[in-house]
Amino acid sequence: MGKETIGEFEEVVMLTVAVLYKEAYGITIKEEMEKHLKRGVNLGAMRIALKRLESKGFLKSEFGEVTAVRGGKRKRYYEVTPQGKKVLEQVMETRKQLWKSIPSVAFDFKFG
Repeated sequence: MGKETIGEFEEVVMLTVAVLYKEAYGITIKEEMEKHLKRGVNLGAMRIALKRLESKGFLKSEFGEVTAVRGGKRKRYYEVTPQGKKVLEQVMETRKQLWKSIPSVAFDFKFG
């Protein structure tokens, strides 16, 4: 395991950033993740993951314009980098290969 790997939570964060595209900032990322995961997401854990993914070069961020809505605070917008897209594709391919490798009898459950 090296710098080119991501965990499941990081994968979900990156996929959510990609889903939101130009609207990916703190609260929208959290809300979209909760919608898809159907459970609460710890904002602190999400922010740590965003920072870690950015340090790995899988995400990049920039501040938006100052608005009066947030008391003058700017939103930090995230987007997936080409390197991030590549690692997401590797994760997806690994999962596909694992699913294809499962023998049909492995899920042949008998109940009763």
